[in-house]
Amino acid sequence: MKTLFYNIGVLAGIHEENQPLRGYQLANLPILHNAYLLVEDHTIHSFGSMNRLQELSTQIINKVDVAGGSLFPSWCDSHTHLVFAGSREAEFVDKIKGASYAEIAAKGGGILNSAKKVQLASEDELYTSALMRLRELVRMGTGAIEIKSGYGLTVEAELKMLRVIKRLQQNTPVTIKSTFLGAHAIPVEFANKREEYINIVTEEMLPIVAKEGLANFIDVFCETGFFSPTETKIICEKGKQLGLQPKIHANQLGNSGGVETGVAVGAISVDHLESMTEELIQLLASSSTIATLLPNASFFLRMQDAPARGLIDAGAVVALASDYNPGSAPSGNMNLVVSQSCIRMKMLPAEAINAATLNGAFAMGVGESCGSIKPGKLANFFITKPIPSIEFLPYAFGSLLIDKVVLRGKLIEQNSF
Repeated sequence: MKTLFYNIGVLAGIHEENQPLRGYQLANLPILHNAYLLVEDHTIHSFGSMNRLQELSTQIINKVDVAGGSLFPSWCDSHTHLVFAGSREAEFVDKIKGASYAEIAAKGGGILNSAKKVQLASEDELYTSALMRLRELVRMGTGAIEIKSGYGLTVEAELKMLRVIKRLQQNTPVTIKSTFLGAHAIPVEFANKREEYINIVTEEMLPIVAKEGLANFIDVFCETGFFSPTETKIICEKGKQLGLQPKIHANQLGNSGGVETGVAVGAISVDHLESMTEELIQLLASSSTIATLLPNASFFLRMQDAPARGLIDAGAVVALASDYNPGSAPSGNMNLVVSQSCIRMKMLPAEAINAATLNGAFAMGVGESCGSIKPGKLANFFITKPIPSIEFLPYAFGSLLIDKVVLRGKLIEQNSF
């Protein structure tokens, strides 16, 4: 079945090449004015200028008049913790009063707080709440998303989270990748038995995760007070042996050694990077590891932002993601992420849009099917109300600009999955 989207004011993200955008390339966002887009079944068939529309078959029955709106590839959010139980607004108040992330974690808050709630929740409860969040994100333009475990911290609870993610993969049209993050924090009961917990992660959790095909990636929170570079490398190498590619939480709270470890183990991305040196920027720029920046977290925690301009100017591959989680980034709105990257990290609108689409897709291993408007890729895109330019999208950060969402070639109605 073919569907024609016509009278597109601006068709954005029509990259001919399909590879991560590095350095200055990030500022190139190819667009076509006054365009049409033809979808066949789940994928993009072709596109072109409206003045060539008569060349198409007149037998196309399904037609959607975009009425001058702009069409963008769906957001590809490559770092989230979408599956969780309950909120943490009490810690939000603690932060307002001056408590630091580390102080809240030290008294049983933070990750350990969420872990208790996940352990008590049923799989069905976790699935229902995660599905509601995912539906909301789809309405805001997200079409591909990575979801981590890590709020379980026991064999049973980690597997429960991963099985919820698998159900979301099976029951929704969203492109979803799963990450095993058993090494998110050391549970209280293992405070003086770190090696024992790490052994549980590598020798008990990981084999089941791999056997049941529950994850695509393995992640470790490499930070002081959490997991050291040496521990991170051990866990990542074990994951690699079982077919899981590493992604690493790195340098959020300080120069943790996470960037160096990520490059050394061949991580697809190192994420956060609020604390960086010029040497580390150059290391990433000379590697294939993607620098994934999470401005929602630095905004919510009132921390310094990652050095986006330094990374881009050095020639690194930069992606943007939401870090959606209940403690440090309780929003998965990628429109806000793109706006924040422009306003606070001085990324150009084109750079931010590319980082949240094509580079985000490669940061979660779906660059071959998502992230740009290209024949053969999944027909995942959103259509805005008429806007004067692509720059207006991050500029008007408080406006509801998305009018229609299409995933796998089908218009998505509210709660339609």
